[in-house]
This record gives sequence, C-alpha cells and structure tokens, in this order.
Amino acid sequence: MTQSDDESPAGKRALVVGGSTGIGRGIADAWAAEGMDVVVLSRSEPSDASSSNLRWEPLDLLDAAKTKERLADLAVDPLLAVCFSAVDYGAKRAPLGEVTEAEWRTQFEINLHGLWLTLSATLPALRASAPGLFVGVSSEVVHNAGPMRSGYAATKAAGSALLDSVRLEESTDEIRIVQVLPEGMVDTPGIRRRRSSDFDFSSYMTPDTFAPLAAELVRTRGAEFQGDSLVVGSGGDWRSLSSGTPVSQSRRAGS
Repeated sequence: MTQSDDESPAGKRALVVGGSTGIGRGIADAWAAEGMDVVVLSRSEPSDASSSNLRWEPLDLLDAAKTKERLADLAVDPLLAVCFSAVDYGAKRAPLGEVTEAEWRTQFEINLHGLWLTLSATLPALRASAPGLFVGVSSEVVHNAGPMRSGYAATKAAGSALLDSVRLEESTDEIRIVQVLPEGMVDTPGIRRRRSSDFDFSSYMTPDTFAPLAAELVRTRGAEFQGDSLVVGSGGDWRSLSSGTPVSQSRRAGS
C-alpha cells in the first residue's frame, strides 16, 4: 500500500551511509530535525551525534562482508529514506600515471561498490515504506569529467549511472531515487586535508546548505523530483541539472 506523500516523516527510520561529516552529515541532521530516527554509518563517529539526535553505527565499506552483514541487520524493518554519501577522493590530484592501483581500488570499493551494496541491502526495506526515498550524493565531475581526478570522476559517473538504471527498474509507487550535488566546492574535513593551512574557504559552501532540500525530499518522498539531479546553491536553493551544468571544479585555479 502506498503511503501519502504528505505523511509526516517523524518517527520513521532513515540511514545515511557516509554521514559523519560533509554533505551526508548535513542531510542526516536535516532528517533528524524532521523527527526521524536517523542512523549514520561511517568509519568515524559523528561529532555531537547524541545532541543532534543521531545514532551511529561503525561501517567500513572496504570490508564488503561486514558491510553486507551490518546493512542487512539495519534493513530488516521498513526504511523511509536512505542516503549514500560515502566518498573517497584519492590521495591527491594527479594524472592517471601517478595513481596507484591500490588507490584506484579504494575509490572503486567505496564510491561504487559501496553504493551497490547499499542499494542491494536497502531497496526491499524502502519498498516496504512505499514510497521509500533513496538519495545519492553526486558531483559535477559526473557531467564535466575530472582531469587529475580520473578515479573519482569515473567512479562517481558510474554511481550516477547505477542510480539512473535502478530508478528505471523500480516502480515510482515503491521507490523514488533523487541525486543531489553542490553548485560549488563544499567545506568538509576531507577537502581541508587536501588544502594548505592558509587556504581561504570563505567562498566554499557548507554542508548545512543541503538541509532545506533534504527536508523537502523526505517530507514529499521526492514526489516532484523522482529521477532528477538537483544542484544545490550556496544559499540553500536548488534547481534541476537540466537547467545547466555546474562549473567544473577540476579546471578552477586553486581548487
């Protein structure tokens, strides 16, 4: 039976894979603010998780066997929403010839295989909420390519294609899949590790910029945005990717 798109998400269950920091954390906090029971799965524990009404479960996507076991346990009961935000950017920006096979495999295991594992485990629990919402955090490199970030670009593009393909397999009465991506760079711990100590982050977006869209998606089960990729601006506004591709962050000086 299909639930009303206007039914309150309060009290419903949600998972955020890779939600300890960054965009995933912004989405997790927004869903918790809607009264949802939000479990964050990540290698590191979110700071102030308890005060933000988040629960945390340790998860290392590089351990596929344990990941499958943990996700299966959490997906026994119905889920209203799942977000996949886990990401590995690589050690640094470098041409393909300087990227090790180990680094490539790590990006594949986290960015793509991790997404596949999450979808495989949670789709039945999302169908049980009919409609359940799956949110994938995408990137402009999916649409612009990523010179010096080839592994990141390839795995994110493959992940986007995976989500688009699964969307066409599923009934919209049971599953809604929406992808979200930032208009510009986002200030996260992962990005800060790749910048100099005196780098100026004042022009960067913050993870909480995604809160208004995250709340709207879970309130409406993504009804108006099924299958779309939504570009989030620095003011918390959003638009469809069909209205224009974000500027490449691979070709910006100092990015």
